[in-house]
Amino acid sequence: MAVQTSQNLCVRPVAPTSSLPPLSRLASITPTQIVHTLDNLRAIYIDPIPCSPLQKKSLLSKAPMLPKHVLHDTSVPDSGYASAEEDEDEDDVTSEDAPFDVDTLRADTFERDHAIRWLTSFTARSDIWLSASDSDTDADARASLVDDAAALLSSFTSEEEEGDEAITRPFDFPKGEADGTVHVELNDAPLLNDDHTSVGLQSWASAIILAERMCTAPSTFGLSASSLKTTQAESGGPRVLELGAGTGLLSIVAAKLFETDDSVTPTIVATDYHPSVLANLSVNIEINFPSASPSPVSVLPLDWEHPVYDGTLAAPFDAVLAADCVYHPSHARWIRDCVTDTLARPHGVFWMIMALRLTGRHEGMYETVEAVFPRANAGTGAGSEAEGKRDGLRLAILDVQHLGRKEGVGRVDEGGYRLFKIGWVPC
Repeated sequence: MAVQTSQNLCVRPVAPTSSLPPLSRLASITPTQIVHTLDNLRAIYIDPIPCSPLQKKSLLSKAPMLPKHVLHDTSVPDSGYASAEEDEDEDDVTSEDAPFDVDTLRADTFERDHAIRWLTSFTARSDIWLSASDSDTDADARASLVDDAAALLSSFTSEEEEGDEAITRPFDFPKGEADGTVHVELNDAPLLNDDHTSVGLQSWASAIILAERMCTAPSTFGLSASSLKTTQAESGGPRVLELGAGTGLLSIVAAKLFETDDSVTPTIVATDYHPSVLANLSVNIEINFPSASPSPVSVLPLDWEHPVYDGTLAAPFDAVLAADCVYHPSHARWIRDCVTDTLARPHGVFWMIMALRLTGRHEGMYETVEAVFPRANAGTGAGSEAEGKRDGLRLAILDVQHLGRKEGVGRVDEGGYRLFKIGWVPC
């Protein structure tokens, strides 16, 4: 859904996750932006805004366009679970011309929870915003808007705020190469206010879709004894690394695919950056392997920008996994450098899946992956000498699969998914 100016709020409100201004830059947010924000939330959760032609003209004359794509935005992006009211048509992608039902948006619990957290944080830190006023008149206007935000926050009942509690989500993925299913339980913790690095506290649709494919064809992803390379077997077993593991779904699935085969002893490492995400990740490992000693999945911190590879991270990995980890162009570059340092040569494969967000602040982020990883057939001169290259080999995209949305999985603004298979090719 495209970002609207206030003039359009009476026609089509905008999802909170796509419109709330980032509180990391609280002092620079203008009163006009706050007016638009509160009007938008009222239009969703209280009453539609009545707009006469004269009101529309007035709003248009003083309403700057909110940023459609803020690369440095630190607000929380969209969750990976489908709204209960989501359109069941997998091919449906919201557009400006598509029918819009505010009841569907209002019923989306993730959007509601995000709005509540934003209002809570804004009112709690309002002294920062009030101190940025440049006149007495501006200060009075800002104070009035803070009161409006507090009043709007109070309109959300305590029952509606129960969405801040952690919940456990069960998954059962059918095995494609054997009988039975892979059962996983994940604890989805509440997202932290105004902190993009905590998004891993919740499970994302792209991870769910990749996990399902891993269970359908384990050998394709090197997650079965029959698919092991000679070098893997000689090293004592396959090594799997997950970047930006979040709730750890991919690592847990990998461990469960191997646990019924006594002929191999895998090393599976789930990494993330945020301490709260790592804590929740450890909880999920314990939930899924309550009696395992030692745990089949190690949980370690890893900062992509300033990585430290020691201990278990010091040896190369046969498979590296990542799901929906890019929310800024720098992320793609950092991930490429991490994979360059950690992926085994020459047989290692990096699997990366991304949601195709066709509108909003994360629109087109998948293109940053294609910008830093050349196609395998791009020629030996692609990229600079230091980027993604080691020992006469370079990382390149071997294959790209375009995956459609699945019923009950993913948000309505996700137009599908792109699964990248990345590996080593000769320079």
